[in-house]
Amino acid sequence: MDIFEHKEPFALENGQSLPSIQVGYHTYGKLNAAKDNVVWVCHALTANSDPADWWKGLVGEGSIINPEKYFIVSANMLGSCYGSTGPVSIDPGTKEPYYSNFPQVTIRDMVKAHILLRKHLGIDTIYLLMGGSMGGYQALEWCVMEKEVVKHLFLIATSPAESAWGIAVHTAQRLAIEADASWKEHRADAGANGLKAARGIGVITYRNYHILQKTQQDEDTNKLDGYKASSYIQYQGEKLVKRFNAYSYWLLTKSMDSHNLARGRGGDMKMVLKNMQLPVLIIGIGSDILCPLDEQRLMADNLPHAKLVEIDSAYGHDGFIIETKLISLHLGKWLEQQ
Repeated sequence: MDIFEHKEPFALENGQSLPSIQVGYHTYGKLNAAKDNVVWVCHALTANSDPADWWKGLVGEGSIINPEKYFIVSANMLGSCYGSTGPVSIDPGTKEPYYSNFPQVTIRDMVKAHILLRKHLGIDTIYLLMGGSMGGYQALEWCVMEKEVVKHLFLIATSPAESAWGIAVHTAQRLAIEADASWKEHRADAGANGLKAARGIGVITYRNYHILQKTQQDEDTNKLDGYKASSYIQYQGEKLVKRFNAYSYWLLTKSMDSHNLARGRGGDMKMVLKNMQLPVLIIGIGSDILCPLDEQRLMADNLPHAKLVEIDSAYGHDGFIIETKLISLHLGKWLEQQ
């Protein structure tokens, strides 16, 4: 991972500012002489700037997004804990980590940081901007903020504004973190038990009834405790705690709640979408209960040059990470037509 440092004050959408920021990022491949082979990958909530790791089969050597053809860039989002400035970063004013003192950030703030990195890397145009879930939020916002820069857009399992359902889920997750007695203590592991619970809530929405019945149903009808589904949820929570931070999780769910392309742009979502003139491929997943097909259909109905593909997957929202063969098939065909 490389680090870009912006040593000037960084103004946030809420009126506050950070004295400076750093952005952790990965690149793969080389920028060609024409500077027209850039693919920028925006990541989701607890992912990072290494999509060749978490989006294997779609990004990386031998994949449809191949570093032999494209200059692939991905940046860790502002507020996360994987290299970019966030709650566990050192506050230059206090010389201590920000923790609960880190200001609220929005999707637009994240994209603003990405744009600084784009300019630093000497990138004038992005051939393909792509993202799923929260990554799609960033990609959509970027296309509005820099409509002349982005030439093609690929979205999956995402929406133009956070839904009431999504906000409710995130609020429940934050309540779980806030109920942890250690929450807001100024240490890196504060809220860890709450984060486990928050992840459990999230996993339920990332999957669905049918896949949990298929993979976690107990065959032993005499059990009174120790159920497979319970162990699965606990395992997922413990796994996340080992690699993520409760302060970042709390903050980033807040930033998702703020996602709305129409905010400050006349309040008419359909008009904002209609003004986006670039070619767009949208993939929706039939079993996704977190960001259902209604959201993708809304975009397809209002983006002037959009193609919608609806895929079947047992894995719900997580299908956007798991179904890489099917996604690659549709993305490859669409790119051939551009």
